[in-house]
Amino acid sequence: MTTLIGFQGKRKPEHSLHLRERDKVCKAWFAPGYVVRGITCWIALYAVEALPTCPFSCKCDSRSLEVDCSGLGLTAVPPDVPAATRTLLLLNNKLSALPSWAFANLSSLQRLDLSNNFLDQLPRSIFEDLTNLTELQLRNNSIRTLDRDLLQHCPLLRHLDLSINGLAQLPPGLFDGLPALRSLSLRSNRLQNLDRLTFEPLASLQLLQVGDNPWECDCNLREFKHWMEWFSYRGGRLDQLACTLPKELRGKDMRMVPMEMFNYCSQLEDENSSAGLDVPGPPCTKASPEPAKPKPGAEPEPEPSTACPQKQRYRPVSVRRAIGTVIIAGVVCGIVCIMMVVAAAYGCIYASLMAKYHRELKKRQPLMGDPEGEHEDQKQISSVA
Repeated sequence: MTTLIGFQGKRKPEHSLHLRERDKVCKAWFAPGYVVRGITCWIALYAVEALPTCPFSCKCDSRSLEVDCSGLGLTAVPPDVPAATRTLLLLNNKLSALPSWAFANLSSLQRLDLSNNFLDQLPRSIFEDLTNLTELQLRNNSIRTLDRDLLQHCPLLRHLDLSINGLAQLPPGLFDGLPALRSLSLRSNRLQNLDRLTFEPLASLQLLQVGDNPWECDCNLREFKHWMEWFSYRGGRLDQLACTLPKELRGKDMRMVPMEMFNYCSQLEDENSSAGLDVPGPPCTKASPEPAKPKPGAEPEPEPSTACPQKQRYRPVSVRRAIGTVIIAGVVCGIVCIMMVVAAAYGCIYASLMAKYHRELKKRQPLMGDPEGEHEDQKQISSVA
């Protein structure tokens, strides 16, 4: 019977050595004259039982301190993962729910892979003890919501993969405690818009993947567009954010949409502020109550108006106006450029013709006599005669 010590092997037996088995093994060593050997055997067996072991059916590497439990059809995290583990691979299993203590006492863990499982939610404090975690893989699960404090105890996290899940939104403050995060993948979710304030704490972010989401390129995405431009300007890498709505922008990269298309957003905000929608006041009613009957001989007092102001109806971004403006500006610029080219060509042709004319005129001058000189010669001949 063999027992796996630490990370030295690949399997451990289903049952540990019991007290009677220890007695059988060491009984022969306690014969007269062999007391020291018997005590040594007893201590060795107790030490073997006290040392951490590799989870059953998992593969462990003593050099990299890696525990590989992937592809085993597990429905729960093995409870006997060594505390010194740095890499824990649990991908390709059948994990659907995890308790909050699933990774307790694994403070040395640096890499955790939970990809390709059936997780639909994560407890708020599940990563509370993983203070040294640098990589977290949650790819291809069924996660729909995340708690804003889920990653607050992982300040060293550098790589986070949340792709291929069912996330429809990200809670504000989710990334507030991740100053070292370098790569973030949100591909293939159900995200329609993102808040700029959610990503501003990510000062070290270098790679952001947000493709394959049903983005609505409306006023709610305007501020995130500004953040994307700033992120690209400082050298960050960002994949294509293709619009799904409105139809006029379907398939177009959000970064290529002109800012003119968001002018209506500012106009809508101005209209709302001028209408006093943000000013606190008495609660409004849709139907005004019946006025109280005035007493005989008394003037009716005016009642304060409690009618609800009419809310501004959301109108989609005017795509036609922006595209029409671009087309008209392009046509005008094209006409001006053509006229400038024609004028320049005409000037060049005219200059070349005038130069040629002057050259021919100079060639003809020696052949042509001076009419005034001939007239004077005739006068001199007539006077002599």
